Amino acid sequence: MKLSQLFTKTQKNAPADEVAKNAQLLIRAGFVYKVMAGVYAYTPLGFRVLENIKQIVREEMNAENGQELIMTNLQPKETWETTKRWDDDVVDVWFKTKLKDETEVGLAWSHEEAIMEMMQQYIKSYKDLPSSVYQFQTKLRNELRAKSGIMRGREFVMKDMYSLHTSSQDLDEYYKKITDAYTRIFQRVGIGEDTYVTFASGGAFTKFSHEFQTICDAGEDVLYVNKEMKIAVNEEVLEDALKEFSIERKDLEKVKSAEVGNIFNFGTEKSEQMGITFTDSDGVQKPIYLASYGFGITRLMGVIVEKFADEKGLVWPENIAPARVYLARIGADEAVVGAADALYEDLQAKGVEVLYDDRDVRPGEKFADADLMGIPHRVVISQKTVEANQVEYKARTETEAKFITTEELKQLLKVA
Repeated sequence: MKLSQLFTKTQKNAPADEVAKNAQLLIRAGFVYKVMAGVYAYTPLGFRVLENIKQIVREEMNAENGQELIMTNLQPKETWETTKRWDDDVVDVWFKTKLKDETEVGLAWSHEEAIMEMMQQYIKSYKDLPSSVYQFQTKLRNELRAKSGIMRGREFVMKDMYSLHTSSQDLDEYYKKITDAYTRIFQRVGIGEDTYVTFASGGAFTKFSHEFQTICDAGEDVLYVNKEMKIAVNEEVLEDALKEFSIERKDLEKVKSAEVGNIFNFGTEKSEQMGITFTDSDGVQKPIYLASYGFGITRLMGVIVEKFADEKGLVWPENIAPARVYLARIGADEAVVGAADALYEDLQAKGVEVLYDDRDVRPGEKFADADLMGIPHRVVISQKTVEANQVEYKARTETEAKFITTEELKQLLKVA
């Protein structure tokens, strides 16, 4: 992608009413556009980051036999009344509206009931189970507060998966597989060491749930952790957890954290409420076991910004960055333009995503934008580098640049 063709521009200042560091930097770098509190549009650079995160999640869900689909955002009132979760006293984040004929509908905040209602049309026998489906969808929640940028939005992208089983044992085994899959995802995006599987309140879901919480000063939650034992408990259920799991308070450290995922084991509660059954091997009708697995795609993006950003701007892990290389062309000399164009085309042909800064602006502005955007590798082509038959290279996390050959650059980027 050539920056001269990118419609977004970097900014020196974020909106005055934006207090979250993640949103401030993403707005300034041209990754998101703020529509209102808790509601953000994702521009081409931000969209690339989201798609890269989604692909990592997709690969891990597919590896556990997840089948991707997309459900409707409009939800019939009747579907949710069967489980009492249409009531505002039970779920207080619904956005509700009416159709032209006065039929009440809600804008989906989750999809357990909707998934069960759909799956009952296809699952009749034990031979049809287990089954697991997931989606990436924009969720809408009428949150009271939305002051944490994209870490807590009223509109956000979420991966939600739902697994259906014949027995609690089968569900427990799959629940563990997805827990492990989530752990792999966090390792792949660079926050595995600071992310914990956490005992938490099930809220409108169950008594206890498991959250995936990342230690983060900008987080809204409080965790009590034992880093050596990799144990973490959310503050809201600390006393209950101490009793139920025989954990000593003195062995836990208090830290701030941000929730990046959660999983819930519903057992047969939903299917019993909704009257959904399957026929077992003995011909007996039995309720289906259900679990759900949420993963905040946009929230994870915000947490990563908070964790890795420095005084110069964003710092993206390489496998989710919008591009791996920021190629800055300094000067309009024919030889410089030719060398920069050739390297851009060569890297792109080898599958390396490149942001090519071909703009007619000062070198300092290009270098500042490279740092603000957080691209992992900065490469400069100038008259000086052309004369030396080299390029100037600097990693985003390093302070000093160095001269290397294009072959050394390709080796560094692990391309032939």
